[in-house]
Amino acid sequence: MIESNILLDSGTNELEVLEFAIAGNQFGINVAKITELMQIHEAQPMPNSHPCIEGIFQPRNEVYTVVDLARYLNLSPSENPSKDIYIITNFNQMNVAFHVHAVESIHRISWNDIEKPDTIIYGGDEGVVTGIAKIEDHIVSILDFEKITFDISPQTGIDLSTISAHSGAGREHIPVLVAEDSALLRKMITQALRTSGFTNITMTTNGEEAWNFLQGLKEHPDEPLADHVRIVITDIEMPKMDGHRLCKSIKSDKYLSGLPVIIFSSLIDPTMEVKGREVGADAQLSKPEIAKLVDLIAEILESIDKE
Repeated sequence: MIESNILLDSGTNELEVLEFAIAGNQFGINVAKITELMQIHEAQPMPNSHPCIEGIFQPRNEVYTVVDLARYLNLSPSENPSKDIYIITNFNQMNVAFHVHAVESIHRISWNDIEKPDTIIYGGDEGVVTGIAKIEDHIVSILDFEKITFDISPQTGIDLSTISAHSGAGREHIPVLVAEDSALLRKMITQALRTSGFTNITMTTNGEEAWNFLQGLKEHPDEPLADHVRIVITDIEMPKMDGHRLCKSIKSDKYLSGLPVIIFSSLIDPTMEVKGREVGADAQLSKPEIAKLVDLIAEILESIDKE
């Protein structure tokens, strides 16, 4: 079982990264996504499944889908499969076991030390690396596990069919600020908001970009804040500044404190909900709940307008 004291802190802009290896390459995953590490088990093959799915296994009462990360990343298979490891994860309300070749160690680092990946080297919008961290004397690539699971099984991602088209007047004038590092999720959130009538969207790729945008608004004190942003939607995991730190910064700022913040993340669980409340989030939703997100925006703003 993975244990972490970092979950006791709120808004520190830090995370713990589990470093693991595949074919001699170093990768990382946020410890908050992990439930445990297990020695390799023989998975039960599933007919007509994606080539990167090894099958399923049930160590106790939970059924896990096993993903071969080496195959997904087009890297060489393990030289000693008997010593391989399953990284057991839970995010976006899914249980997935990622098959890796070795687990190195856990590092506590600041999101500020994680750089955005170069779009040319890491595939731009189609890239699977969301951040690059220099740890000690080497580079660790932080993978976009949401994109990986979506590529393998699109039905596990955000279901945009649940969004109802909104043709009424009013929403198109509401400025919404979004902070999301995943290119895939930025596209999907934008589509969901536009479908539901929210077309005035400022999209940023991490908490720092969103914070800089908000700070820039202070340079025009004669312009009402509501002309530029009325609500913030933020992911938690992002390079430079995470969503908890962004939320805490907003709620601690005299000029911005009244701005409602919705945390929209794959990591929402009871523990993370506590952290979200501690930093002042107005609402928190898991990413599969995209239909609730657009309704929640309208509800929060309507409540504020009545005050």
